[in-house]
Amino acid sequence: MSKLVKEGIVVSDKMDKTVVVEVETLIEHPKIHKYIKSRKRFKVHDEHNEAKKGDRVRFIECKPISKDKHFKLLEITEKFVGLGDER
Repeated sequence: MSKLVKEGIVVSDKMDKTVVVEVETLIEHPKIHKYIKSRKRFKVHDEHNEAKKGDRVRFIECKPISKDKHFKLLEITEKFVGLGDER
């Protein structure tokens, strides 16, 4: 059985070895045929604290690490480049 791989944007990096990643998906409504944005947040294990707020990351499903942490960080696909020092 293959493991689930998702991609999203880091919205919080305040915890130690954990980042909160928001994944946004578009779902078509079955009756009115409009696309609806759906957002879900996942807690992802970041062993070396390398992901920062605003980064786009890929993560993979794993065995439970804590009560709500079931994912590990695979890679940082895109670093956040902001104006000034907003972190």
